[in-house]
Amino acid sequence: MTAKIVRSPAEITLIGLAFVFSALILLVPLALIFAFALREGVGAYFANILERNTLHAIGVTVLTAVIVVPINIVIGICVAWLVTRFKFPGRQLVITFVELPASVSPIVAGVVYLFLYGNQGLLGPLLQFANIQLMFTVTAIILVSLFVTAPFVARELIPLMQQQGTEDEEAALSLGANGWQMFWHVTLPNIRWALLYGAVLTNARVMGEYGAVSVVSGSIRGQTNTLPLQISQLFNDFNIAGAFAAASTLALIAVVTLVLKAGLEGRGWR
Repeated sequence: MTAKIVRSPAEITLIGLAFVFSALILLVPLALIFAFALREGVGAYFANILERNTLHAIGVTVLTAVIVVPINIVIGICVAWLVTRFKFPGRQLVITFVELPASVSPIVAGVVYLFLYGNQGLLGPLLQFANIQLMFTVTAIILVSLFVTAPFVARELIPLMQQQGTEDEEAALSLGANGWQMFWHVTLPNIRWALLYGAVLTNARVMGEYGAVSVVSGSIRGQTNTLPLQISQLFNDFNIAGAFAAASTLALIAVVTLVLKAGLEGRGWR
C-alpha cells in the first residue's frame, strides 16, 4: 500500500506557477502561430505550405538537418572520447576550439565563410579555377550549419564522460572485448541520454539557424532559402498567413523531434 503524498500550499503554489509560466512561454506562442496560420481557413493554410518556394525551403531545411546532425554526432563523440580518455599537450586548446562556435556570433561565422570561400575571398580564386561554387548554394548552408552546431554534442558528452571515468571500459577490455564491442556495449549505453540531448539541440539549431545561413546562402527564393529565411521573406512581402503557415511547419518539426525524444526516453532507448 503506497502512502499518499500530501503537498504543502507552498509546493502547490510553485507547481501552479511553473505550469502557468510554461503555458505563457511555450503553449501560448505555439497556439498563436497556428491561429494566425489557420485564420484564412484550412484550404488556404495547406495552399501556403504547398507553395513551391515554401516546399523547397522545407526540403532544404530537412536535407541540411539530415546531413549535419549525424556528422556532428560522430564528430562530437570523437572529440569527447579524445579529451576525456587521453592526456596530451594541447588538450585544453582542443576543448577551447570546441567552445569557439558557441562564442562567435552566427553573423560573424557567415561572414568568415564568405571571406574564405566567396569569389573575392581568400580561397575564391582557387575555387573559381577549379570551377567550384560554394557560396550561395545549399553546400554553403550545410558547411556553416556544421560550424554553428559543432559544440552541442561534445558539450553534453565531455562532462559526463569525465565523471564516469574509464573503469567500465577497462573492465570490458580486460574481459576480451575489442574496441568496437567496448564502445557499443559499454560506452554508448552510458552516454546515450547525453548523446540524445546533444542531437536534439543540434537538430533544433540547424532547423532554426538564421544569421549565418542568411549570409552564405544569398536567400535565393526556390534555391537557397531555408524555412527561417522563407518566413522572413514572406513577412517582408506582407504575406502574413503564408509566413505563419511556414512557421507552423517549423514548429511541427520541432514538436515531432520532442515527441521522438520523449518516446525514446519512455522506452529506455533499448
